[in-house]
Amino acid sequence: MTDHFILINVRLETGFIENDGHIQGTQCDLFNIEIKDGQMVAICGQNEVQSALPQIDADGMLMLPTLRDMHIHLDKTFYGRAWRAAKPNNEQDIFQMIALEQQLLPTLLPDSVEHAQQLIALLLSKGSTVIRSHCNIDPVSGLRSLEHLLQALEAFNGQIECEIVAFPQHGLLRSGVASLMREALALGCQWTGGLDPAKVDGDMQRSLDAMLTLAHDSGTGVDIHLHEAASTGIPCIHHLLNALEYTPELQGRVTISHAYCLAQISDVEVQALGERMAALGVSLSSGLPLGKNVMPLPLLRKCGVKLMTGTDSVIDHWSPFGSGSMLEKANLWAQLYGRGTEYALNRALTIATGDILPLDEQGARIWPLAGDAADFILLNASCSAEAVARQPAISASYFRGQQVYRA
Repeated sequence: MTDHFILINVRLETGFIENDGHIQGTQCDLFNIEIKDGQMVAICGQNEVQSALPQIDADGMLMLPTLRDMHIHLDKTFYGRAWRAAKPNNEQDIFQMIALEQQLLPTLLPDSVEHAQQLIALLLSKGSTVIRSHCNIDPVSGLRSLEHLLQALEAFNGQIECEIVAFPQHGLLRSGVASLMREALALGCQWTGGLDPAKVDGDMQRSLDAMLTLAHDSGTGVDIHLHEAASTGIPCIHHLLNALEYTPELQGRVTISHAYCLAQISDVEVQALGERMAALGVSLSSGLPLGKNVMPLPLLRKCGVKLMTGTDSVIDHWSPFGSGSMLEKANLWAQLYGRGTEYALNRALTIATGDILPLDEQGARIWPLAGDAADFILLNASCSAEAVARQPAISASYFRGQQVYRA
């Protein structure tokens, strides 16, 4: 595909339709967009551009920002393999899951490159071109899971942006992988991972300090899995925040994944923690879990905490339910925290796009603008609200101006 072309007949959102002070719909119009060297360099009305440049007809499809899957495990998937349900093991007790992985990994590694590539292709078909993948660093697989993932990603060079978290799934201290983690970080992982420092490693302070030291020494950020209950999970968050006060180089570079403990404390406590997290640049990556305790994500967002989500386990030994769709995650947000109104659905898209939305809160178009990266999806929907509510199939995915998926 050429690096300089015009995408014609693109549907863009241009404002909200109000009636008696209530938003009842979303106004859209058709545009032509000039794309050059990975950027949108001009956005014009349908009849404003007459050019000899190559043209691609979007056929009136809606353009939305590229989707971002910010928590997934590409390295140990069942995707593309024979059907397997999750094994019953005392409601997925973490220690039983670690024991199960120790048996599973040797069976998955021989063809993990192929299945990681199949999963990446699925994500592209679902509109995700920005990915953060956790990758096992453990005594069973050593560095092979990482080496295989890096090999899988080579086939998608120029088609996706993928950050990798070196993830000590069997415990940083418990499995003794500090030296392996250093090697993994030297191989190019952008994030240092961690796991349940009190429950799995058995020593919250020593585990967290070891993780932070690895991140500091390697110049990487931190993304820690935290599944612990409030009794140990909340002290863990406090310890992290206290440590960040004295390590400014890590401020803005720490993500807490899951953090179910935040659903087990009062709103007053959540707000106090949220305000500290926002001040220190600590983001939260949530799978938007279903269950008796709904995560207080809107309150954390109100505090200024950056929120992300991901498809996590598309299908593996943890869960068989994933579709790979970030639109599905936006839909889940809308169901958990909204009422299905036009405005609520429109705003729900933000959890899937990294806070990039076509319209601001007042309805002014803020994306796309000339100079924006040409990272977007096309789909058959009248507006963002319909896309979130009805989850139509992605027709095309573009990354840096190049079409990387077409239905």
